[in-house]
Order: sequence, then structure tokens, then C-alpha cells
Amino acid sequence: MASLRRNTVVSILFVVLGGPGIVLVYLPLWITHFRIPNGEPLWQMLIAAVLIFAGLAPTLESVRRFVYVGKGTLMPVAPPEHLVVSGFYRYVRNPMYVGVMVALTGEAILFWNRGLVIEAILAFLGFNLFIRLHEESSLSRRHPEEYSHYKRNVPRWVPRLTPWNGGEA
Repeated sequence: MASLRRNTVVSILFVVLGGPGIVLVYLPLWITHFRIPNGEPLWQMLIAAVLIFAGLAPTLESVRRFVYVGKGTLMPVAPPEHLVVSGFYRYVRNPMYVGVMVALTGEAILFWNRGLVIEAILAFLGFNLFIRLHEESSLSRRHPEEYSHYKRNVPRWVPRLTPWNGGEA
């Protein structure tokens, strides 16, 4: 129970003060001062809101899944003990990163800001490098057969239309 509580606190702190918080809150605040341009059409704000909330869903759900299913945290230094292949992970290997990118796209639309577009491009490039150079090799070492099977069946960035059930797709 103590490790569950510790993993929850560590993961929440990482979201708020680390990666997702930096990409979705602190950098956009620094770039835009959270000032929405005057005269934004309602449709634009609605699309932005839908993207932001849709992007937050897999990001926040992944926090819970890493703690309760994976028995670990979001932090690379204290990763989950078990490979997480349920929930949004049945559709795409990186739902947290995809969610952050969707939410950041929503922010760029909401604030109509070139700086956020540049941030989104740089964030995607950084996420992609981190995943390819660190996460995938780390997961391959820690869960060789299970991750190899998962990787063959679930795409890195573009979600499957149907959930993977653990068998061959």
C-alpha cells in the first residue's frame, strides 16, 4: 500500500512539475501568457477545447494505469514493473505522448500562436527521439518477448481502429 501511494504521488508530481506540465502548462504560459486573441470565432475555441480535453484523457488515464497496472511510475528512473498493454495502450504504444500532442495542438489553435506550433513540432521530435533511442530499447531489455510481440501489433503513433487483444492482429 505504501508503494502504491508513493508511486501515485511521484507520478502526479511528474505530471505537474515534469514532462506533461512543462509541455502543456509552463511553456505555453511563457509563450502566450494564456492570452486568447480577441475575436476568436466560437468554432475555433470549441475545436481547441475538444482537442485539449481529448488529449488530456489518455495522458491522465496513463498515470493511473502505470501506477495500478504497471506497479511503477511515469518517471524513467522508476518505470512500471509490468508492461502496460491495456486501456489506451491497446490502440497505440504511446498514448500519453499522443495525448500531449493532441492537447498541445488544441492549445495552438486556441491561442492561434506560432510559438506553440514550433513547440509542438519540437516536442514531437523530442518525444520521437526519446521513444526510439531510450524507451523502446529499455522496454525490449526488460520485457523482451512480451514487448516484441506488442510492438509488432500496436503502432507507435497512429492508433489502431480496433483494440489489440494480445493475440496476433
